[in-house]
Amino acid sequence: METAKVGVREFRDALGTYLESDKPVAVTKHGRTVGFYIPVKRVASAEDLAAFREAGQTLHALMAEQGTSEDALVEDFKRMRKEARKRRA
Repeated sequence: METAKVGVREFRDALGTYLESDKPVAVTKHGRTVGFYIPVKRVASAEDLAAFREAGQTLHALMAEQGTSEDALVEDFKRMRKEARKRRA
């Protein structure tokens, strides 16, 4: 696996991107390697999975209570995003 080389500033500015990546990064300062970022493979814990399941069940119950569907929620989301973009422009 090839290691990307990035400067300290670039690494700091794009830290979120590097933290989500599965590729190692050599961090350099003035062209010299000063450290490495080596990501670990994340595995969802049993607690995380249980929380996601509970959230999903709660969402489905709320949707049934309100008489709405996933498709209706998606359309509402798209409409709200479009309106937000218009306000920013």
